[in-house]
Amino acid sequence: MNDDQSDPRSKTIEQAIAESDGTRSAPVTFERCDHVVGPFFHGTKVAFRPGDLVVVGHPSNYHRGRVANHVYFAALLEPAVWAAELATAFAERSGSGRIYVVEPTGPFEDDPNVTDKRFPGNVTQSYRTPHPMRVVEEVATWDAHTREQVQTMVDSIMRLRAQGLDVIED
Repeated sequence: MNDDQSDPRSKTIEQAIAESDGTRSAPVTFERCDHVVGPFFHGTKVAFRPGDLVVVGHPSNYHRGRVANHVYFAALLEPAVWAAELATAFAERSGSGRIYVVEPTGPFEDDPNVTDKRFPGNVTQSYRTPHPMRVVEEVATWDAHTREQVQTMVDSIMRLRAQGLDVIED
């Protein structure tokens, strides 16, 4: 999947931002999400099998002691790569995590943690839902970030956390 750069889902976040050119897309809401089509990707530290459901109510991948009220996913592969790598890093596990192709079982909305935070709209095509996501298949190959890039992101998140600015709207 990551070898075909003509596939819009294989573009990087940086490419998506450049292509957005500051334009705003229509918000994706629980009432208006049917126009958004997959494939969708979910990155995690957890091992799933095809047919399994990714559900809410489990500990957050990023904050100890916090329970996740939403399942997060994206139509671009790179946000799922970051999710898998960061979940693994915060769990202090080796490896890069796992990425799955998933399908929603209910309505979903833009992820408010990224939508309009740094760029207009949802350029990362990141979403969330309180409904289960069905695992279709594991993405066998994908381009991981370097250890240094992941550590830089972890360090940045930890700085924000120390300042009380690592707020996740869940």
